[in-house]
Amino acid sequence: MTRDADAGSLESFRDYLRLLARLQLDPRLRAKLDPSDIVQQTMLQAHQAWADFRGRTRAELAAWLRSILARNLSAALRHLGRARRNLAREQSLESALEASSMRLEAFLASEQSSPSLRADRNEQILRLAEALATLPEAQREAVALHHLQGWPLAKIAEHLGRTPPAVMGLLHRGLKKLRTHLNQWE
Repeated sequence: MTRDADAGSLESFRDYLRLLARLQLDPRLRAKLDPSDIVQQTMLQAHQAWADFRGRTRAELAAWLRSILARNLSAALRHLGRARRNLAREQSLESALEASSMRLEAFLASEQSSPSLRADRNEQILRLAEALATLPEAQREAVALHHLQGWPLAKIAEHLGRTPPAVMGLLHRGLKKLRTHLNQWE
């Protein structure tokens, strides 16, 4: 990535950021706080601060965007009165976003170490986030909670108000649609 790349390249991270925001936002708060709104605010701030971005790679850009997203999530939660201004909480949100991002990478990658393989993996992560965004809400939630957050079926079933066999069906259909969607890019 070159420094003279325009801020329009930020758009390719939208689904990725939305997925990370959804993973960190308590589902009970989604009626009051839409992850898409937080991502939109993040994209706006990143665009406005584009001249301040000092990185050169897509990985550095992703990290920069995650830090902006963490600040916006923290501010939104404070605004709702759900969390006080607490630097440790902001740090834990950044750490949680980083951990979610690493789980996304682990979901896709093996021990790839060359720069070209890492670049390919970063593109795969963005495609996975885009593909997840196309799934119906319940399937997306089940896949994200199980494969990206590591939740067991019983916990997901309780969270979604469904039976474990119903959650297994959501996972099966969601993964099948993901495979189909991702295979279209190959």
